[in-house]
Amino acid sequence: MNLPTPLALVLLLSGVWSLVVWPPFLRRVLRDPRSRDDNGKGTRFLKVHIMLVSTSMILGAATAVIGVRALVA
Repeated sequence: MNLPTPLALVLLLSGVWSLVVWPPFLRRVLRDPRSRDDNGKGTRFLKVHIMLVSTSMILGAATAVIGVRALVA
Protein backbone atom coordinates (compact mmCIF):
# COMPACT_ATOMS: atom_id res chain seq x y z
CA MET A 1 0.00 0.00 0.00
CA ASN A 2 1.44 3.34 -1.01
CA LEU A 3 0.28 6.06 1.38
CA PRO A 4 2.24 9.04 2.63
CA THR A 5 3.57 8.54 6.17
CA PRO A 6 1.49 11.37 7.72
CA LEU A 7 -1.73 9.84 6.35
CA ALA A 8 -0.72 6.38 7.57
CA LEU A 9 -0.11 7.84 11.03
CA VAL A 10 -3.53 9.50 11.01
CA LEU A 11 -5.13 6.14 10.21
CA LEU A 12 -3.14 4.38 12.91
CA LEU A 13 -3.93 7.00 15.56
CA SER A 14 -7.58 7.07 14.59
CA GLY A 15 -7.83 3.30 14.92
CA VAL A 16 -6.06 3.27 18.28
CA TRP A 17 -8.30 6.10 19.49
CA SER A 18 -11.40 4.04 18.69
CA LEU A 19 -10.01 1.00 20.45
CA VAL A 20 -9.17 3.03 23.56
CA VAL A 21 -12.28 5.21 23.84
CA TRP A 22 -15.15 2.78 23.21
CA PRO A 23 -14.58 0.11 25.92
CA PRO A 24 -14.98 2.57 28.84
CA PHE A 25 -18.10 3.94 27.16
CA LEU A 26 -19.53 0.42 26.95
CA ARG A 27 -18.79 -0.17 30.63
CA ARG A 28 -20.77 2.98 31.48
CA VAL A 29 -23.66 1.85 29.28
CA LEU A 30 -23.70 -1.56 30.98
CA ARG A 31 -24.02 0.14 34.39
CA ASP A 32 -26.72 2.53 33.19
CA PRO A 33 -30.16 1.74 34.67
CA ARG A 34 -31.72 2.14 31.21
CA SER A 35 -29.80 -0.94 30.02
CA ARG A 36 -32.01 -3.44 31.85
CA ASP A 37 -35.74 -3.63 32.41
CA ASP A 38 -37.40 -4.64 35.67
CA ASN A 39 -36.85 -8.32 34.89
CA GLY A 40 -33.14 -7.84 34.17
CA LYS A 41 -33.55 -8.29 30.42
CA GLY A 42 -31.48 -6.10 28.09
CA THR A 43 -33.39 -3.15 26.67
CA ARG A 44 -33.26 -1.60 23.21
CA PHE A 45 -30.98 1.06 24.72
CA LEU A 46 -28.42 -1.63 25.57
CA LYS A 47 -28.71 -3.42 22.23
CA VAL A 48 -28.28 -0.25 20.20
CA HIS A 49 -25.22 0.78 22.18
CA ILE A 50 -23.64 -2.67 21.94
CA MET A 51 -24.06 -2.53 18.16
CA LEU A 52 -22.63 1.00 18.07
CA VAL A 53 -19.59 0.06 20.14
CA SER A 54 -18.90 -3.19 18.30
CA THR A 55 -19.18 -1.57 14.87
CA SER A 56 -16.94 1.31 15.93
CA MET A 57 -14.33 -1.05 17.39
CA ILE A 58 -14.30 -3.26 14.29
CA LEU A 59 -13.86 -0.21 12.07
CA GLY A 60 -11.21 1.14 14.46
CA ALA A 61 -9.26 -2.11 14.33
CA ALA A 62 -9.47 -2.16 10.53
CA THR A 63 -8.32 1.46 10.35
CA ALA A 64 -5.37 0.73 12.64
CA VAL A 65 -4.37 -2.30 10.55
CA ILE A 66 -4.51 -0.23 7.36
CA GLY A 67 -2.34 2.42 9.01
CA VAL A 68 0.23 -0.15 10.16
CA ARG A 69 0.33 -1.81 6.73
CA ALA A 70 0.79 1.57 5.07
CA LEU A 71 3.68 2.39 7.40
CA VAL A 72 5.39 -0.96 6.89
CA ALA A 73 5.03 -1.03 3.10
